[in-house]
Amino acid sequence: MHIGKSYGVFEFVRWTRRKACILAPLTLAPVALYQLAGWRWLSLPWPVLALLGTAAAFIVGFKNAHTYGRTVEAQQIWSAITSASRYWGLISRDFPAGGAATRELVHRHLAWLTALRYELRSPRVWESAARHHNLDYGNRRYEVPERAVALDRALSPHLPPETVAALLRGGRPATDLLALQSGAIRALYADQHLPVLHHTEMQKTLKDLTEQQARAERIKNFSYPRQYAVIHAILVWTFAALLPLGVVREFDRLNDGAAGLMAGQMAWLAVPFSMLLSWMYVSLDQVGESTENPFEGGANDVPISQICANLEAELHALIGEAAPAAMPAPPRNDIVL
Repeated sequence: MHIGKSYGVFEFVRWTRRKACILAPLTLAPVALYQLAGWRWLSLPWPVLALLGTAAAFIVGFKNAHTYGRTVEAQQIWSAITSASRYWGLISRDFPAGGAATRELVHRHLAWLTALRYELRSPRVWESAARHHNLDYGNRRYEVPERAVALDRALSPHLPPETVAALLRGGRPATDLLALQSGAIRALYADQHLPVLHHTEMQKTLKDLTEQQARAERIKNFSYPRQYAVIHAILVWTFAALLPLGVVREFDRLNDGAAGLMAGQMAWLAVPFSMLLSWMYVSLDQVGESTENPFEGGANDVPISQICANLEAELHALIGEAAPAAMPAPPRNDIVL
C-alpha cells in the first residue's frame, strides 16, 4: 500500500511505459498510411468511435469499481483479524490459570498470522504481480517479506521445530494451527484451568478467526471473473487501435486554416492526441488489474505483513516479552506490505 501523498507522474509513466510503447506504432502506422500513402479511405466516422469509446468507458468503470470493492473487503477482513487478535491476546493472558499456557496460546496465534499471510502471498495464475511492469516496479521500489524469508524460518520463533515440520508436511498450516489452538483450550478446560464460560468465549473467538480466514481465502482463490477481464481487454485495445482512424480525418480538416510548417500536415496531430487518449484507457485498465488481487504482493496490496508485524509487537508487549528489534519494518519508498 502506498502511504505517501501520491504516486509521482514520472513514476506512473514509467510503470505504464510498456503499453505506451505498444500504442506508439499502433497509432503511428494508420496516420502514416493516411498522410504519406494517400489512403484517404483509411478512416472511420467519428460517431462509431464515440460509441465504442463509451462502451469501453463503461466496462473500465465497472471493472475498477469491482476491483476496488475487493480491496475494501480485504481491508475490512484484516481490520476484523486485528480486532480479534488483540482480543485473543487479552483473553489468553487473563483466562488461563498459568503463564506457560498464555505464552503458548499467544505464540501459536502469531504463528497462525504468519502462516495465513504466507498463504495469501502465494502466487495464483491469474494474478498480475509477476507481469513485467509490476515485477520491474517491485524490484526497484519494495521487497515482499514473504519472498525474502522461508515459511519455516518465519514460524520457528513461535513453535517447536517438530511442530513446524508437521505443519509444513500437512500443507495447510493456517488451518492446522487453528485446530491446535482448539485442542489446546479444550485441554485447558479438561484440566480445569479454564472455567466453562472462558472456554466458550475462547472457542467463539476461534470461530471468528476461522470465518475471517475463510473470507480472506475467498478473495485470494476466486479471481475477478475472467469473462469480464477478457471482454474488457478486447474492448479497450480495439478502441485504442481504431481511435487514430477516427480522429485523423478530423485533424486533416484543420488544414484549411493551417499555415507555415503545419500547412497540409495537420493530420499528424492525430498521433499524439490518439496516443494520449488511448494511454488513458489502457492505464485505467492497468490500475484496475493491479487492484483486483489485494494479497498478491503488489504495491497496492492490503499491507498484511505490516499489520502482522504490528500485532506481533503488541502481543509480545501484552504478555511481557520484548518484540524483535527489526519489527515492524519501516516503509520503503512510501510502500508498506
